[in-house]
Amino acid sequence: MLMKEYRICMPLTVDEYRIGQLYMISKHSCEQSGGGEGVEVVTNESDSHPQHGPGQLTEKRIYLSSKLPSWAKTFVPRFFYVTEKAWNFYPYTITGVSFLPKFSIRIETRFENNNGDNSNVFGDTPTPEEDVSFLDILIDPIPEKHYKESEDPSRWLSSKTGRGPLEKGWRDNHKPMMCSYKRVQCSFEVYGFQTRTEEFIHRNIRDILLVGHRQAVTWIDEWHGLSIEEVREYEQAMQEKTNNKVKSSQNTGEAAAPDLHCPEIPQRMEGRQKGVKESRKNIAWCDTGEDRERLVAYEKRSWKYMIVLRGYYLCISFQLNKQRIEKESMRN
Repeated sequence: MLMKEYRICMPLTVDEYRIGQLYMISKHSCEQSGGGEGVEVVTNESDSHPQHGPGQLTEKRIYLSSKLPSWAKTFVPRFFYVTEKAWNFYPYTITGVSFLPKFSIRIETRFENNNGDNSNVFGDTPTPEEDVSFLDILIDPIPEKHYKESEDPSRWLSSKTGRGPLEKGWRDNHKPMMCSYKRVQCSFEVYGFQTRTEEFIHRNIRDILLVGHRQAVTWIDEWHGLSIEEVREYEQAMQEKTNNKVKSSQNTGEAAAPDLHCPEIPQRMEGRQKGVKESRKNIAWCDTGEDRERLVAYEKRSWKYMIVLRGYYLCISFQLNKQRIEKESMRN
């Protein structure tokens, strides 16, 4: 398992970002959906927690076949998706992503009005310094395909708030200032692919965080002044639009991946889930016995692909090693 803590500062307050976050996620999901891919919202309902109070539970299917590395595309369906479950008890949230028993992502987030100087924001074990990464929405690079001049903090100027553009060193003296603390745990327990896959996932998470937080800031004139009720209405309208975009682009075929996506239930919420059993070690939580049987069958079928892929990997490694030895012997 590879764990990192990301800290992303923004020229906003925590109260402002509650609106901006909902607006940004809804608009971004709609923009990124189409061509059989994107975000389909399955559930969006109120929830409550004895410690964190009232909040919102969402479940989404994220279709992302084209975003996978080439070596992974060989053994996934045409319309491949993972399921994301998020418990939003703002300013604390938990997000879980999974599609196989050996693969999972868990993200804890807490928002505070500071510049990222809280070394133990989650109140348990502080993250080692070498695993903490500060992401700067102004200077850190993003993939070229995601760059838009209108979303560049160095060119951004808010007509409603008078904020912007950001300048070098802005995190040291800008007011207001808040930080999004995200503790990301990624696990892919497949021998020979674990490190490579976990590093790939963290690189993509880093890009997603940078792009999303830049958008939340530079779109401020679109959402600033909205009430929580108004942004929830906007969220509902955009979810319907996004779901229609995803489904209409798949009308030539259905997603081949069965609905086996059962992310691990957050530890503090396990007692609230009725009838939930752990089928065996390292297998995600499922709601019914039928789900568990289908999940195990899907796992066995996936392992066949893994074995074949592993065979190719070993053959290529053997050939490369053989060539290296031959070159070294020729030098000698």
